[in-house]
Amino acid sequence: MKKIALLFLFTIALHTVSAQSKKKQILLLGSFHFENPGLDVAKVNTFNVMSDKSQKELENITDKIKKFGPDKIFVEWNYERQAKLDKFYNKNTDSLLHKDADEIVQIALRSAKKLGHKKLYGIDYNNANFPYDSLVKVMEEAKQFDLIKRNEETMKHYETDQNQKIAKYSLTQLLLDLNTKASNEDNISWYLETAIKGGKTDNFVGAFLVSEWYRRNLYMYALIQKLTETKDDKIMVLLGAGHTAMIREFVAHNPEYEIVELATVLK
Repeated sequence: MKKIALLFLFTIALHTVSAQSKKKQILLLGSFHFENPGLDVAKVNTFNVMSDKSQKELENITDKIKKFGPDKIFVEWNYERQAKLDKFYNKNTDSLLHKDADEIVQIALRSAKKLGHKKLYGIDYNNANFPYDSLVKVMEEAKQFDLIKRNEETMKHYETDQNQKIAKYSLTQLLLDLNTKASNEDNISWYLETAIKGGKTDNFVGAFLVSEWYRRNLYMYALIQKLTETKDDKIMVLLGAGHTAMIREFVAHNPEYEIVELATVLK
């Protein structure tokens, strides 16, 4: 009888250790801004997500997300305005889906409703600076002509590449492309290879811009961890692709999480 009791306790202990070591799955869904407010440095054309074809794709995409089954969905919404997001979430869903092209509505809200979630979680931090105009100015003052040329060529290449893809890709293809290793690396490389060098040796506008971009994303990542509860086995994070590229780097150093690729979910 003692042996059976000891075996039972040993089994419970093993189960506890296994449960503790189980990693949380995180789906990082990097997106472009569906409504394209034109606030990014690089200017790209708008993709029509309200077309019948795109709406059918969105139904399929969100069905696949439902199958993945995230316990929480985090979105690019100011965390200080969570109450407003809660109110927005509880509006007439069908009406929102037919008139609001924002990716938060079309992907996150649509997915959350299918999953029976009570809310979405806003994690954006909007108090960081992004002094791009100052960066260009200090490059000029420092006579960093090669760097200026490189910066202009990088922006132009990105705009041309994205506009070509918008013209020929489906919505699903666009999203899959934004979440490839190459796209993630491109999103980070500009900060660490171009922006950071801007200015004379005693001027750190470039490094400041990069540090502010890191800070914004680190704060968002902090909120993801704070809002993810022990009971949550899977989560989804829907942000602009530039943000998810950064958060991917942070998650890589956290043994509690494992990244699930969008391509795997949508296969």
